[in-house]
Amino acid sequence: MDAEFFEMLAMPLFDQLYNLAHWLTGDRTEAEDLVQETYAKALKGFKSFQDGTNMRAWMFRILRNTFLTSRTGLKVQNTVLMEDEFDGADFATHNITPESLLLQLENSQSVLDALAGLPVPYREMILLSDMEELSYKEIAQVLEVPIGTVMSRLSRGRKMLRQALLADSPGRSTHAM
Repeated sequence: MDAEFFEMLAMPLFDQLYNLAHWLTGDRTEAEDLVQETYAKALKGFKSFQDGTNMRAWMFRILRNTFLTSRTGLKVQNTVLMEDEFDGADFATHNITPESLLLQLENSQSVLDALAGLPVPYREMILLSDMEELSYKEIAQVLEVPIGTVMSRLSRGRKMLRQALLADSPGRSTHAM
């Protein structure tokens, strides 16, 4: 496989990779560096890429692993506690969903702030699922975790996002939505 073929497959993913990198790092310059390093590593390892494999999941995994081994990623990784146990409350039916709140507060700074305030493992779940529209299977491939972990972290992340948005909007009534 040659560089032209790599470019044809990988370059359409640039904006998606940059968006995730920016959310992970919280800094435009670091995000640019992370994406550049991701492409360099992917090109170098492209000979091991198997035709027919999910290129998007492969590139996101390289980006994530590169982030986690960076100084910023190591600092975040070492300060975030992960709890993958199911909380029974996560299964309750809610009138308010993160999606409905996001629609109501679209382009709102409070949504961006709430999302940025989530611990990275939960923020990346929401970003990969809801913004980049990866399937649970693709997210599991990117993060190298079981699908059950994807579902529990996504559920918990959405719950945290919902709580952050509601806390940021004290005048909102949970019954009105």
